[in-house]
Amino acid sequence: MTEKSTKAVAAKTAAHKPEAGAEAAAPASSRAMRAAKRRDAIVEAAMEEFIARGFAATRLDDIAKRAGVAKGTIYLHFKDKESMFEELVRTVIVPVVAKLNALPPPTGSVRDLVEAFAGNFLKEVIGTRRGDLVRLIVAEGPRFPAVADFYYREVVSRGVAGMRALIELGIARGEIRDKDLARYPQILVAPAMIAVIWQSLFARHAPLDAQDMLRVHLDLIFGERRTT
Repeated sequence: MTEKSTKAVAAKTAAHKPEAGAEAAAPASSRAMRAAKRRDAIVEAAMEEFIARGFAATRLDDIAKRAGVAKGTIYLHFKDKESMFEELVRTVIVPVVAKLNALPPPTGSVRDLVEAFAGNFLKEVIGTRRGDLVRLIVAEGPRFPAVADFYYREVVSRGVAGMRALIELGIARGEIRDKDLARYPQILVAPAMIAVIWQSLFARHAPLDAQDMLRVHLDLIFGERRTT
């Protein structure tokens, strides 16, 4: 074989040979994907266990069994049961509330904006796993102050701040006449909490139309809508 031919074969071989960095990156990427899937499975199993058993009665052994992993695998992702519950709140509930603070300046009425957000919130919470988590916090929060404190920081405080901003805008525009409402923005979202609690306790006795209750509630605050 000539020197020219030898160089050609060597060049062709080099062109088809994967670089060392690429070989190392592929297994690392695969490991990361498997770890992410295991973490997602753990979070999903934790939600099912928390909802079924309550926060106090849920054990890491039960979560591991439901997720199909060894108990030790949980500690690769979470330090304890509390941090696992916090992750649930971040991934399941926080994004819903975050939409309030991400709303663009209203081009229509403030009521339209509040109604759209609150209506969507009710749809995404009532009768869903999110609603189950909220009820769990209401039921067991007093026994676990750290969990309640975390929920307040991540969810409640953000929701209250967003509602207060909308109320102040409504007052400035003359849509809301009672200026004291800005001191108690909790009033604006009260139907959501009532609906969540009612759904779990009394829905089988007296079904509640949460969306229609919201409409009546907003009529009390903004005034009844005029039909044309």
